Amino acid sequence: MQKILVINGGKQFAHSGGQLNEEITSWDKSFFSADKGFEIQITQPHLEDYDAATEVEKFVWADIIIYHFPIWWMYMPNSLKKYIDEVFTAGHRKGLYYSDGRKAANPERNYGTGGMLQGRKYLTTTTWNAPKTAFTLDEEFFKGRSVDDGVLFPFHRMNAFCGLEPLPSLHFHDVEKNGSPELVAKFKAEYESHLKTIFKF
Repeated sequence: MQKILVINGGKQFAHSGGQLNEEITSWDKSFFSADKGFEIQITQPHLEDYDAATEVEKFVWADIIIYHFPIWWMYMPNSLKKYIDEVFTAGHRKGLYYSDGRKAANPERNYGTGGMLQGRKYLTTTTWNAPKTAFTLDEEFFKGRSVDDGVLFPFHRMNAFCGLEPLPSLHFHDVEKNGSPELVAKFKAEYESHLKTIFKF
């Protein structure tokens, strides 16, 4: 059985209801079924109390971690950031990372190589009000820089610090201004196709 940990980082706040990330998480429940050879656990930091040590055990247990979250003010919601701060800190020498990787003999080199999750991978989806063209056109807001090489660069390095390897990300755009049931259906088809490509279905 391939072990999947899903972290739903959506949250109800202001004009955001968190519903799209809940729906994406529901797609995981359908896709990662036992009859396909998967075992799944789901954590929703915004909805439930969690024990940091138990969450560390879930990361160590998982073969693949899947993060879903909206982008608010150019980063993840505060509830997800709090979760990561607490869980990753609790994971020091408990299975997530041993040290920052440097040795006293050469302290200028090898920072970020002390992770303990080598062999595990992670997949990220994000939801945006921004349209895709905000990233692909040089004259638009993000100056032609992609989501992964721009806003999510520190997020990816955070996972690398623990030894995790990235799977291809998927980003859903224009979800607020032009959101509709038809757009969500399109997202679902894109996500299922993305998963089938990665997991060879």
